[in-house]
Amino acid sequence: MTATSLNPIQMQQATLTSANQPLTLKQGQVFQGTIKQLYPDQMAEIQVGHQKFIAKLEVPLKAGDAHFFQVTGTSPQTELKVVTGPMEQTASQSQQINQLLESMNLPKTAEMQQLLSHFMKAQLPISKEQLVQAEMWLKALPDDVTKMDALQAIQKMVEFKMPMTNDVFQALISGQKTSGMVSVMENFTQLLTNEIALPENLKQSLMQQIQSIAKPFEVETGSLVLSKSIQILMNNAASMSEKIQAMNILKEAGILPQQATLQNWSSLSDVKSIQSNQLQQAGEVIHTILSTKPNNINDLVGQLKSWTANQSLLTDGQKQSLNQLIVRFNQLPATKQTLEIFAKQMQEQLIKAFVENSSERLFTQDANALSVKDHLLSLLKHEVTTPLQNEAFMRSLMKNSVESSQSMIQQIVTQADAHVQNSMDSKAMEHALKTVLKNLGVSYEATLGNKSADLQQIAHQLKPQLHTLLLETHISPQLKEATEMLMVRMNGMQLASGENGHQHQLIMQVPLEFFGKRMDATLQWSGRMKEDGKIDANYARILFYLQMESMKETVIDMQVQNRVVSVTVFNENDDIIPLAEPLKAALKIGLAEKEYQLSGVFIKQFEKAQPAKTTPVVEQQEEHSGVDFRV
Repeated sequence: MTATSLNPIQMQQATLTSANQPLTLKQGQVFQGTIKQLYPDQMAEIQVGHQKFIAKLEVPLKAGDAHFFQVTGTSPQTELKVVTGPMEQTASQSQQINQLLESMNLPKTAEMQQLLSHFMKAQLPISKEQLVQAEMWLKALPDDVTKMDALQAIQKMVEFKMPMTNDVFQALISGQKTSGMVSVMENFTQLLTNEIALPENLKQSLMQQIQSIAKPFEVETGSLVLSKSIQILMNNAASMSEKIQAMNILKEAGILPQQATLQNWSSLSDVKSIQSNQLQQAGEVIHTILSTKPNNINDLVGQLKSWTANQSLLTDGQKQSLNQLIVRFNQLPATKQTLEIFAKQMQEQLIKAFVENSSERLFTQDANALSVKDHLLSLLKHEVTTPLQNEAFMRSLMKNSVESSQSMIQQIVTQADAHVQNSMDSKAMEHALKTVLKNLGVSYEATLGNKSADLQQIAHQLKPQLHTLLLETHISPQLKEATEMLMVRMNGMQLASGENGHQHQLIMQVPLEFFGKRMDATLQWSGRMKEDGKIDANYARILFYLQMESMKETVIDMQVQNRVVSVTVFNENDDIIPLAEPLKAALKIGLAEKEYQLSGVFIKQFEKAQPAKTTPVVEQQEEHSGVDFRV
C-alpha cells in the first residue's frame, strides 16, 4: 500500500464546499441544474447542488426537469441557454454525458468523459475552455500521478477560481503528495554543490540554509558546545592546554575577539554602546549597569530586580543569589568604581548560571523568545545580537568543532550530540518542525506585509533565495529544473491549503533529518475557525504521513471531537504494537494537561483498514454529511 495523496480529507472538504462557497457563474460555463419553479418573463429558479438562484431562460421549460445549462450572460441578470434536452431519470450518466459532448462539440475521449462525470458529481460549473485544458493534462499525466489526484487538483482550480495554467496544476499535484520532498531536496543540493557558474555569495547562502534545514538540532548542539567551552575557561582545575583549546574554538567562530587571552576573555573593557529602553538580553543588563550614573542607582536596582524576577531561564536559587548581589551593591557607596565591580560580578554570575542551565533548558525560550545561547552570546560579545546572527555563530562553532583535530573538542561534540539525542521529547519535535518550516520560508510572501517582520531573516529563508536563483541567467539547465521542482513543491503546499467558509485546511510537507535518519513528513490539518478568526481547538482532524527508514510508511489519523481525541496508527509492522503500549499512558497524561481526553489508540495494518464513517470536523448537530475514509 502506498499513500500517495491527501485525498481522505480533501474528499471530505469537497462534500462541504457547495454549502460553504457561494455559487458564482461566469459566461461560457456549463453545469447540470434542475428547474424548481417558473416565473413570468421566462425567469426560473434553478437548483445546482445545495444552492438555488434566479436566472432568465432562452426558451420556456418545464418545472422539475433537469438540464445541462450554459451561461450566456451575467449582467444585469444571469441568462442561461439549454445545452441538452431534459434529463430523463432513466437515462444513464454516460448517455447524459454523450448528449452534452455532442451539444458542445467536445471530443468523446475517455478523459473528457471522466472530467464531465467528476464535475457532475461535484455539481460545479465549468467552461468549455477549462474542459479542453483539463483533458490535455489528464492525457499527459506522469506514472506517479493518479487520475483521481489530477481530478482533485483540477476541481480545486475551478472551485477557487485559480488560473488554469500548467504551473498551478503542477503545484497542486505536488501539494497532494506525501513523499518525495527529501529526494527533491537532495537532488537540488547535489546540483547546487556542483554548480560552478553561480556567484559564490549566493551559493554559500543557499548551502547554509539547506544545512539549517537538514540539521534542525545543530544550533542546540552548538549551544551545548558553547556552554562546555565556557565552563572549561571558568574552571580553575582545567589545564592550560584545555583552556587554550576552548578559547581558540570560540575565537574561530567569531564569538570571542582574536585578541582575547585566558586572563581577559570576559573583559568588560570592550563593551559597546547599546540603545535599549527595555532589558531583554543579559548583555543589556551589564551595559545598563556600566552606563548608569551614580545618582540613578535606585532606578537601576529596580530594573535589575524586575529583570531577574521575570527571567524564566534562571532557577529560583540563581535568582536568589543575583538578588543578594544586587542588595549588597545597593548598600555600597554609589561610585563609578563600585558600578564597574558590580557589573563584573553580575556578568560572572549570569554566565555561570546560563552555562549551568544550558542542558536542562535546551529547547526553552524566555518571554522575549530568547534562549540560553542568546543570553550567553550577549554576555560574551557585549552587544545586542539577533537570533539569526546567533544561529550563524552556533553553526560556525559546530563546523569548526567537527573539523577540529583536537581530541578534547571532538569529545565535547560527541557529548553534546548524545545529550541532544537523549533530550528528544515533544518540545524537541515542535522545535524541529518550527525550525525546518521557518527556514524553508514556504509562506514568506504572507509575512512581507507585516510591519514587525524581520526582513533580513525572511531574506535568508530558502524560498526567497530560490526566487533569486531562478533570476540567474548562467545556471545550468539541470539546476534550474531542480530549483523549479522545489519551488513547485513549496507552492503546492500553499495552494493545497485553503478555506471554505469556517472550514480550513493546512498542508505541510517537511523534510526531516534526525541524527542521520531521513524521512518525509506530511501533516494535513482540517478544522474550523471561530468567529474571532482563531482556530477552534475543540474540533479537528489531523493526518500525519511519515516515510521512515525503519518503520517505512506510517499514517496517523487523529480526530478531535469536543476535545475527545482518538488516534489510529496504520503500519504494516506488527512489532510496533508492544512498543506503542507504554507510550499510551504518556499520551493520555500529555493530552489531559492540555484539557483533552484520550478515547483510544488503535494500531492497524493497511490491508486491514476497512472504510470507516468519519464525522466532519464541526459540531455534530450541524447538518454535514460524513465521508468514507480508507488509508
